[in-house]
Amino acid sequence: MAYWLFKSEPETWGWDDQVKKGAPEEWNGVRNYQARNNMREMKVGDLGFFYHSVKEKAVVGIVRVAVEIHPDSTTDDHRWECVDIEAVRPFGRRVTLDDIKANPDLSEMVLVNNSRLSVQPVSKREWEIVCRMGGVEP
Repeated sequence: MAYWLFKSEPETWGWDDQVKKGAPEEWNGVRNYQARNNMREMKVGDLGFFYHSVKEKAVVGIVRVAVEIHPDSTTDDHRWECVDIEAVRPFGRRVTLDDIKANPDLSEMVLVNNSRLSVQPVSKREWEIVCRMGGVEP
């Protein structure tokens, strides 16, 4: 199993929207090759952090990859693909970007070093640390 982080502006599509959906939802609209390539590596069952970007800058929950890479329905451009994700559980406590940056064990996390990338890998060790910080068993 691999671990990931999915970033979204909560005003566009937030954790509450993901939970209310109650079913897998396309992680569409990604127009960055590196982020798209990360989604190409995903397998059904992989887990990811749901991260609110812009104002909040915090991990707020856990999602699961429900459908592997397929064409993005928001464009006719064949270069853009996406996965579908579903909500698994909220964090007991939101873990902010400042919290993550303050933890020396997370200094190599992609989020710390490339905070603009919308879909990024998370190591198993980083996953465990951030889950504990959020009050969730890894």
